Amino acid sequence: MGKRRCVPPLEPKLAAGCCGVKKPKLSAGGTHGHGSQSAAVPGSSAGPLQNHQHVDGGNGRENVSDLTLGPGNPPITRMNPASGALSPLPRPNGTANVTKNLVVTAEMCCYCFDVLYCHLYGFPQPRLPRFTNDPYPLFVTWKTGRDKRLRGCIGTFSAMNLHSGLREYTLTSALKDSRFPPLTREELPKLFCSVSLLTNFEDASDYLDWEVGVHGIRIEFINEKGVKRTATYLPEVAKEQDWDQIQTIDSLLRKGGFKAPITSEFRKTIKLTRNNHLAVEE
Repeated sequence: MGKRRCVPPLEPKLAAGCCGVKKPKLSAGGTHGHGSQSAAVPGSSAGPLQNHQHVDGGNGRENVSDLTLGPGNPPITRMNPASGALSPLPRPNGTANVTKNLVVTAEMCCYCFDVLYCHLYGFPQPRLPRFTNDPYPLFVTWKTGRDKRLRGCIGTFSAMNLHSGLREYTLTSALKDSRFPPLTREELPKLFCSVSLLTNFEDASDYLDWEVGVHGIRIEFINEKGVKRTATYLPEVAKEQDWDQIQTIDSLLRKGGFKAPITSEFRKTIKLTRNNHLAVEE
């Protein structure tokens, strides 16, 4: 699949497990809309920026779809030659990597490929993988073709055990992202898979207490109808779109369905949570 095909050729007995279009730069002014946009939220997510939707699985977890993950900005990771695992690089500004024990491996992507392959061909699901089954908030992203166009991205901000969580969101992101038709067998050879694990959630002191390209952010606000709404972007989104903090916040507000004029005073009412994430793509 793209760089490496993790699933074997079609066989009747497969059971083993193994794994944006740039938008115009938003004005920093108060009111602006963005027709199509992508991201995630305990309220939304995306790729070639599209409207983000909050998908509620009805199981007590928040499903988030539409997080923009662009091919031009690889995750900040390094390879551990001994284990083949990816671990985060320390941040230069002191946003220390508190997740030094968190390991994201290419096997996670291979497992996602196997789960999707088995589902599409009607085989039993692959055996449980060898990587950790610790619980983390997670996202599974599918991209296709040489330009790695977004093909599906859904995840959850509720911590899930990785084995069952990746299995569930592999299929949810591949088949139930409302922005795209379900993935098909014919598309498998052109697919790339990304797995993102979120960590280090912190309440920010205000809506500007985060860094572009470093933090993923989730905002919570009360819309013009008095309803609480949320919206989220992964760290790559603002950087890929070349947005500053204000533009990113305003984009998230629109993504979350806020239709009234955006003022400086209203931005101060936003509750913001920031996070880091680790990602690997195959």
